[in-house]
Amino acid sequence: MDKRDIENREDVYKLVSTFYNDKIRKDDFIGPIFLKTIPEETWEPHLQKLTDFWETNLFFVRKFKGNPMKAHKDVDRDFEYSIYQEHFGRWLQLWFETVDELFDGTKAHEAKERARNIASMLFFRMFEAKPKPTTTT
Repeated sequence: MDKRDIENREDVYKLVSTFYNDKIRKDDFIGPIFLKTIPEETWEPHLQKLTDFWETNLFFVRKFKGNPMKAHKDVDRDFEYSIYQEHFGRWLQLWFETVDELFDGTKAHEAKERARNIASMLFFRMFEAKPKPTTTT
């Protein structure tokens, strides 16, 4: 099967829904974080919001409304600041696998590079927001 590039919202939705439904939700390492954070009945609206996010990032349309930084910091807080670089690494690994399984081309490459940049930024900002251990002298 010849793969084509990501060309439109339908392709972005296919990528996002395949990634979250077939990879993330079934992953033993990071799946539980997502499953505990996103109630079952809100998965489809969440996938639409994530499609907006990626459509905005890949095609520069103004659809996404939200604050991913705050959302990720809140999740880390809710999980007692237990989300670390390994979680982002697993997320990226699954994202790259999904992109490569479904698409090939310039936008597919951009989707991987933007994911890498976004994951790095989110991780560093979350790390900065983690409570600092108190020291006693």
